[in-house]
Amino acid sequence: MKANRGAPGPDGVTIAEFPNRFRPRWPEIQQQLLDGTYRPGPVRRKTIDKPDGGQRLLGIPNIIDRLIQQAIVQVLTPLFDPTFSESSHGFRPNRSAHGAARQVQRTIRRGYRYAVDMDLSKFFDRVGHDVLMARVARRVDDKMLLRLIGRYLPAGVMVEGVLQSTDVGTPQGGPASPLLANILLDDLDKELEQRGLHFVRYADDFAIFAKSRRSAERIMASVTRFLTDKLRLVVNQEKSRVVASEEFEFLGFAFRKSRATINVSTKSIQRFKHRIREITGRSRGISMEHRLSLLRSYVRGWMGYYGLASQLKLFDRLDQWLRRRIRMCYWKQWRRPRKRRRELIRLGVPIRQAIRHARSRKGHWHMSRTIASGVGLTNAWLAEQGMLSLKTLWAELAPLRRTAQC
Repeated sequence: MKANRGAPGPDGVTIAEFPNRFRPRWPEIQQQLLDGTYRPGPVRRKTIDKPDGGQRLLGIPNIIDRLIQQAIVQVLTPLFDPTFSESSHGFRPNRSAHGAARQVQRTIRRGYRYAVDMDLSKFFDRVGHDVLMARVARRVDDKMLLRLIGRYLPAGVMVEGVLQSTDVGTPQGGPASPLLANILLDDLDKELEQRGLHFVRYADDFAIFAKSRRSAERIMASVTRFLTDKLRLVVNQEKSRVVASEEFEFLGFAFRKSRATINVSTKSIQRFKHRIREITGRSRGISMEHRLSLLRSYVRGWMGYYGLASQLKLFDRLDQWLRRRIRMCYWKQWRRPRKRRRELIRLGVPIRQAIRHARSRKGHWHMSRTIASGVGLTNAWLAEQGMLSLKTLWAELAPLRRTAQC
């Protein structure tokens, strides 16, 4: 929780305050856990925007409940994880989205050219408590632990200070939620394996593959019935579809041509540019040092994920666009002609050229591409200011890509 800089729950206790606030109370809480009388608190409702335009509802528990949930997860994971499918990659030790993308690539290369791209409507909000607890009880005999888990599910949610009941769902935001989701969806994995189907799942995102469109359509119909009848889940019919592998996107990646080359999806590139525009917005009143710090943090994290893609030319184009955005920010920050002239001369631009460009009435975006900006605000100078290069980061990730291929 410290590493994630977790937000406080409904009680308002922060991570910094937690040790001093709860250390005196721990003997009482510990005894309640041992007696089976502990009552979890409700979660705090947090709404975040989804990339597709919808909203995701998060439930943020109090820190004490996150601590207890994490303890439960650390005990249950060694019990459940070895039984999970090899095609399940989400929220599991030593597994990642990169492994899921590699499995998709291998499956397509084996001739499975059609994907059943299925979407579960509000999965975490619609998990049936009785269905979930029945599956947890298959491997957990401790009735006190089962009772504690069962109390977390209907603990309620605080929405603008009002407590609302939670008869269904397992709120995203708590440490136990991903494991409980995997426990429930493991039944789906086992059903697909029993049918001999090729599939990849990452939490509630999954796809099933077939060699023909007709087979894929039959699979989609039968799996929809299984999810509805057996697991009581709702399939989003508008977003679920059968699609050719070249049009298929999974976890932000696209798989192109016969070799299923892993590319960054178009939507992911659009989201990247949207975030960069937010950071480099001309009207944003922050210093260049802070702006570059935000940019470094975002770019490094983005490349850490999308560096799996084999698209050096894409990253080169994005690098050029990023540098132009930053040059535009400097030109905007310098504002007045005298300041611009002085800064350009300091950066090595000839005096007459610096004067001519400093007096220009053309827009910031146009001026960011001028010779003066290119000579003065060179790539090397921008790197000295702390700007990262996507191409350089991609090259540094080459050993990881080779390891993933193996």
